Amino acid sequence: MTALLAFLPILVVGVLLVGIRLPASRAMPVSYLVAVGLALFVWQVPSVQVAAASIKGLSLTLRLLFIIFGAILLLNTLKYSGALAVIRNGFTNISADRRVQVIIIAWLFGSFIEGAAGFGTPAAVTVPLMVGLGFPAMAGVVAGMIIQCTPVSFGAVGTPILVGVNKGLAGEESVQTAVTEMGFMEWDGFLAFVGFKVALVHAIVGTLIPLLLVVVMTRFFGSKKSAREGLAVWPFALFASFSLTLPYILFARFLGPEFPSLLGALIGLAIVVTVAKRGWLVPKDETWDFPPRADWEASWFGGLEIDLKSGQGSEPSRVGAFAAWLPYLLLAGLLVLTRLEELPFKAWLRSVQLKWNIFGTGIQVDETPLYVPGTVFIVVSLIAVILHRMKGAGLSAAWVESLKTTAKASVALLFTVPMVQVFLHTGGGLSGFDKMPIALANGVAALGGGVYPILAPLVGGFGAFVAGSNTISNMMFSLFQFEVGIRIGVDATWMVALQAVGGAAGNVVCVHNVVAASAVVGLTGREGDVIRKTFMVFFYYALSAGLIGFAFLKLGLLSSFG
Repeated sequence: MTALLAFLPILVVGVLLVGIRLPASRAMPVSYLVAVGLALFVWQVPSVQVAAASIKGLSLTLRLLFIIFGAILLLNTLKYSGALAVIRNGFTNISADRRVQVIIIAWLFGSFIEGAAGFGTPAAVTVPLMVGLGFPAMAGVVAGMIIQCTPVSFGAVGTPILVGVNKGLAGEESVQTAVTEMGFMEWDGFLAFVGFKVALVHAIVGTLIPLLLVVVMTRFFGSKKSAREGLAVWPFALFASFSLTLPYILFARFLGPEFPSLLGALIGLAIVVTVAKRGWLVPKDETWDFPPRADWEASWFGGLEIDLKSGQGSEPSRVGAFAAWLPYLLLAGLLVLTRLEELPFKAWLRSVQLKWNIFGTGIQVDETPLYVPGTVFIVVSLIAVILHRMKGAGLSAAWVESLKTTAKASVALLFTVPMVQVFLHTGGGLSGFDKMPIALANGVAALGGGVYPILAPLVGGFGAFVAGSNTISNMMFSLFQFEVGIRIGVDATWMVALQAVGGAAGNVVCVHNVVAASAVVGLTGREGDVIRKTFMVFFYYALSAGLIGFAFLKLGLLSSFG
C-alpha cells in the first residue's frame, strides 16, 4: 500500500501531462499538492520539513532557470551577430541531410557536452542550436531528450558514478565488508569496476540510439511520416554509434569514470564529421529534410523564432566560420577546464558558496553560483559580443528575448522541482514508513522476485524521472540495489551497474529535463507531447539493459574482475 501511495504523485503527472495533455504549468502544481498531502497526512512528516523541502526546490529552480537563461542568451547573441547563419551553412556543407545533422549535433556533440558538464546542459546547448539550423522546435527537443541516456552515466566528468554511486554506498559497513570479500582493497577500484560494467551495458544498448533518433525524426516530423526513411541511413547511424561507444568502453576500462563520454564523444565527433564530409555511408540518391515551414504542424513551433536570413549587429558576412564556432568551442573548453579536479578553477569557482540549513531541519540549500553552467554561458556570450563586434541594438535584443523566454519556463519549474524535493524528503515521519522513493522501490523488488535484475534499471529510471538527475537517482537507490543483490544471491556490483544505467535512461522522460529543454526554445505547454515520443526509447533502453544484465548474471560474466 505504501508503494502504491508513493507512486501517486508520479501517476498524477502521467495522467495529466501525457494522458489529458495538460501543460506542465497546470499539471505540476496538482502533483505538488498531492505530494504535500501524502507527506503531511500519510507519511506524517512535520510541516516544517515539507516547507524546507519546498524552499530547497525553489533554490534548485532558480539554478535551473539561470542555466536556461544562459543557454538562450548565447543562442540569441549568435543569432543577432550573424554567427548562427554561418554555423548553419557549415553544417549544410558537411551534409544537407537532416538525418546526418541530428546524429552529429545531438548524439556526438550533445554527448561531448554531457561528458563535460552534465545536469541538462546538452539539451540547453544542442536544442536551440538545432532550432537555429532550421529544425522544428518539437523535433529539436525530442532529439535532445533521446540522446540523454548512453552518455549520462559518465556526465559531468563522471559525477553520477564518482558522486552518485559513491555517496549512495560509502560509509555502509555491510557494503564495505562485501566489497572487501569481492577482492577490492581500494574503494576507487570498486567504483571503476562498477563504471566499466555500466559502460559495457550502455555500449550494447546504446548501439541503436542514433538509429532510433533518426527514425523518430522521419516518423514524426517527415512529410511522409515514414520510419523507413530513417532506417535508410542505418550504416551511417551504426558507424556513428560505434565511433563513440568503442572508445567509450576503452576509456571506462583503462582511465576510469571521468572520461568515457567526454573523450569517447570527442573522438567520435572527429571521425564521423570526416566521414560525413566525404559522403561515405550515407544515401547517395536522396537528401532528407523536414517539410516546408508552411506545412509544419502547429505543435512543432516554439516561441523561439530565429531568422537566419539577416543578422542584427554584425552582418553575417563579417563573421568567419572559425569566429562563428569559437563561442561553442570556448563553451566546451571552459566547461571541461572548470570541472577537472586536477586544475584549480573548480575550487576557485566553488569557493563562493551560499549555505542555509533551512529552519534547522537538516535540509540544506548549498549553492555555488559561479560554478553553475549558466555562468559559463553568460561569460561566453559576452566574449562573443566582442569577438563578433556586435552593436548595441543586437545586444539589447538578445538579452530582452532571452529574459522573456526564460520567464515563460518559470511557472512549471516552480512546482516541478519543489514536488521532487518533497517526495525525496519524506523520511522520519511519525508513520514510520520508509521515504517515498524507497517505499516504491521496495514494492518493485517484491513484485520482481527472482527476476528482479530485469526490473532494476526501471527503479533507476524512476529515480531520475522524479529527481531529474542520474546522480541523485544513484544516491537514492545504489544501496537499495546493492542489498537486494545480496539478498537474492547475485553479484551486487551488477545490480548497482544496472541502477546507474537505468538512472541514465530515466533522463529521456524526466519531466524536469523536458520542461527545461522545452523552455529553451519556447515550447512550454507541450511537455506531454515530448514524453509520448520519447517514452518508447526509455522503455527500450531500460528493458534491454535489464535483460542484458540478467544474462550477464546468469552466465557469471565479469563477476570476479579486478
